[in-house]
Amino acid sequence: MIYFQIDKQGNAKYIYKQIYENLKKLILEHRIPLGEKLPSKRELAIDLGVSINSVTNAYEQLLAEGYIFAIERKGYYIENITDFDQQTQRNAKFPSELRESYTNEEDWISLSHITTDISMFPFQEWLKCQQQAIQYHQKELAQISHPQGPFTVRKTISNMIAFTRGVICEPEQIIIGSGTQPLISQLMDLQPKNSIVAVENPGYSRIYRLLESKGLDVTPISLDSQGINMEELKRVNPDFLFITPSHQFPTGKIMPISRRIELLNWSTAEENRYIVEDDYDSEFKYDTDNIPSLQSLDRNQRVIYTGTFSKTLLPSFRISYMVLPPILLRRYREHYLDWIHGSNSLQLFALHYFIKNGEYKKHIRRMNKHYEEKRKKLVIKLKEKFMNSINIQDIPAGLHFLAYFKSAKSYDEIRKAAKQEKLELYTIQRFLLKEDRELSDDIQLVIGFANIKPEEIDEAVERLYRIIHS
Repeated sequence: MIYFQIDKQGNAKYIYKQIYENLKKLILEHRIPLGEKLPSKRELAIDLGVSINSVTNAYEQLLAEGYIFAIERKGYYIENITDFDQQTQRNAKFPSELRESYTNEEDWISLSHITTDISMFPFQEWLKCQQQAIQYHQKELAQISHPQGPFTVRKTISNMIAFTRGVICEPEQIIIGSGTQPLISQLMDLQPKNSIVAVENPGYSRIYRLLESKGLDVTPISLDSQGINMEELKRVNPDFLFITPSHQFPTGKIMPISRRIELLNWSTAEENRYIVEDDYDSEFKYDTDNIPSLQSLDRNQRVIYTGTFSKTLLPSFRISYMVLPPILLRRYREHYLDWIHGSNSLQLFALHYFIKNGEYKKHIRRMNKHYEEKRKKLVIKLKEKFMNSINIQDIPAGLHFLAYFKSAKSYDEIRKAAKQEKLELYTIQRFLLKEDRELSDDIQLVIGFANIKPEEIDEAVERLYRIIHS
């Protein structure tokens, strides 16, 4: 006889679930011997005062999980279950260093370079594009996509960047990914482990750490007034150079044509030498036309072009792309023949229609005007408040600028004060890839203006003034 009670009240668990859990507990505690035959479903139902269906469901669940086994026309029996070793018992205490802390962002103002302004995103138009994707691409949505992403989307992107950035490529050369980091990771996994890599300093620290994590020989190279320092570059003699020529991150420098030609000439001086051009926010240019990409000048297939929709659409969409020269594309296809593409196909086809319908172009034009107004207002307010104690590198491009502040405080003091003032702020130290790089006496801050509301600018400047001077 098996003894346990069933709670038949309305707020109790399903009856079959109670039977299942009680039997499982008895089996694990060895209170029902190994090989013991369980009561028939009818017998147990009568003993417990429940329906045969409830017992049947409980037995079937125990059978599916391996607690019991069935012999046809004989019944159900207790399975031989391996006992847990004492040493492997679960430790109930979760390590404190792995716990995540929640930050209440209420009353915070952001001068971050990372975020974008969601307030003007045309969600209704995007939903219409998703509906088009569902209507016309049901077959593709039901399948695993091409390892490089859907050809239709790649063709749309190649046409767009040819028109807006002068990028010369075929749709076949485009690799779509869930971010620039995963794409760079794939690219560098194709290269010999002894490859020498150079990056800008200051520069994008996430890419720097990614390259280091792969065991590559990574050297940060300083900047001069025109961009990457050519003398240092020639001394390091890397196989791969990572740069942001159209709006250097984080200084904002725009590389002039003379330095671009120098770099392209350098790239052809040796075999298997490549430049990776990160064109992360080139869509936003104020007062003048867009600066053509470095890739548009390349006639020797030495520039690997990367772009993203994180700044123009939403970062959470996770849509980026990379344009590979044919030699590297051949190696990519051989290596990633069985790669399962990780981007959301519905979002990719929605992007296709968003671009094709002209909504993307309208959105960029609208956001350029919006961002330019915020940038100008913020620059004016900063200059009015800080007067002679500020020097702004006011380059009319992108979603951030570099500012120098005269202050007696250290960078650590600035960071602590920013936290107290609830102002999201990033200093140049975050982007210095060499600890021994000399800094000026001024405090250098990377000021982002994408996510700040126009009505918050005055308050943000007041908080920043207290951070710098109080």
